[in-house]
Amino acid sequence: MASPFTARVQLLLLKAVGFLIGLVGRAALALGSPKFDSRTTHPVTEPLLLLSGVQLSKLIRQRKVKCIDVIQAYINRIKDVNPMINGIVKYRFEAAEKEAHAVDQKLADKQEDEATLEKKWPFLGVPVTVKEAFQLQGMPNSSGLVNRRDTISKTDATVVALLKEAGAIPLGITNCSELCMWYESSNNIYGRSNNPYDLQHIAGGSSGEAVLIGSQEPGASSRSPMWMQGTRDLGVVPNKGQFPVAGGAQEWFQCTGPMCRYAEDLTPMLRVMAGPGIKKLKLDAKVYVKDLKFYWMEHDGGSFLISKVDQDLIQAQKKVILNRILIEFIYSQTDAIMYSLWITMEPVKFVDLLGDHGKPINPLWELIKWCLGLSRYTIPSIGLALFEEKLKYENEKYKKFKAVEESLHKELVEMLGDDGVFLYPSHPTVAPKHHVPLTRPFNFAYTGVFNALGLPVTQCPLGLNAKGLPLGIQVVAGPFNDHLTLAVAQYFEKSFGGWVCPGKF
Repeated sequence: MASPFTARVQLLLLKAVGFLIGLVGRAALALGSPKFDSRTTHPVTEPLLLLSGVQLSKLIRQRKVKCIDVIQAYINRIKDVNPMINGIVKYRFEAAEKEAHAVDQKLADKQEDEATLEKKWPFLGVPVTVKEAFQLQGMPNSSGLVNRRDTISKTDATVVALLKEAGAIPLGITNCSELCMWYESSNNIYGRSNNPYDLQHIAGGSSGEAVLIGSQEPGASSRSPMWMQGTRDLGVVPNKGQFPVAGGAQEWFQCTGPMCRYAEDLTPMLRVMAGPGIKKLKLDAKVYVKDLKFYWMEHDGGSFLISKVDQDLIQAQKKVILNRILIEFIYSQTDAIMYSLWITMEPVKFVDLLGDHGKPINPLWELIKWCLGLSRYTIPSIGLALFEEKLKYENEKYKKFKAVEESLHKELVEMLGDDGVFLYPSHPTVAPKHHVPLTRPFNFAYTGVFNALGLPVTQCPLGLNAKGLPLGIQVVAGPFNDHLTLAVAQYFEKSFGGWVCPGKF
């Protein structure tokens, strides 16, 4: 077993290598990035694009707005901004237009009252996009893996089918990181996605959905460090029909949920996407935010592996606290957070996924090829595969770390109960510039820890910083208490204005 000193030296070397890779990446960015007239996407001028999904569907059901007009407005917006942000990687505009006309014809032929229509189709005519990792019939399903670039979905993922049954109309599929294993949406098939608030910055997450939603395009995905409204709970929304396929302990971490601009869309979308899993939740329970117990932490206590939390994010968090209710405090340790994230994972053969269950790759050889510009894999995937090779299962260490994870889980669950929420940074920084995440690969721990602990989380935007980049916070609750986090998200949105349109800063 390596000594603590040796392990620390290895981590420092890893960090140094990441820093050098980041320097090379930023140099490449400066030399090779496409140039745009503006650093942000264009502001919205079409009123339909500023309505929530709930509002749009209501207007369509009331026959006050034509579904085809809604779909066309979104198509026009996508054509305008997608060349800048590269959020949608494959369109299905013609099919969407046909489906919109079918909705208008259905409403013209049937004179059912609005309540009946809402029960049948709660999102009738509402445009959505789907992460490329999920099957959408007729669309690619590669998860950014070059080996799978010709893989076309023959059916819909369960969650996509549920959205379609609710009346939603998919406009296309969105970008993701290679195998959804990195927090910058970039791969060697579709390239990278850009942040609509500043094109030189990352979109965040493992999905390009956030850039679409932030630019007034539709979305239905999972949470993102770019702080769009998003929520998820483990074991609620079905994962069937996405790649990579989770197995063993991975199923515990793989979770799906809606991502929207407006908080009022989260609960009804979660109802649809959860299917039978909705029985685990208490979404009909009335929540009085003033009666909730609030707990908070400004940061994880400090670590040389993770960035310090930006003062902008700390101030945004304090603004929430000072303008709200009595706050109680909880303290933890960075080590406990990191341990709880890593040690609950069983050994995973990521190299098998990279080989698409064919011949496993040689990570060291791929690193050499990448340095020569010859590898088909991205450097985050190669780095993860190399890290995987160094992981050694040691029973005593596993038991020790598992005990830390279980202790933290017990502490949080008992503290939160059924009437408490925990406020915590979603990420230690605002959206960084492209390639910078390579120098801070463990910053994902701020969200990853709650995956490891199996707790529901809702991401909430809190305006923009002085440079026009989004600020936000995550709200955590006890198991299956999503109704609490969703209620707080709506409360924050009403109090702080929620999502802010890019291009108006």
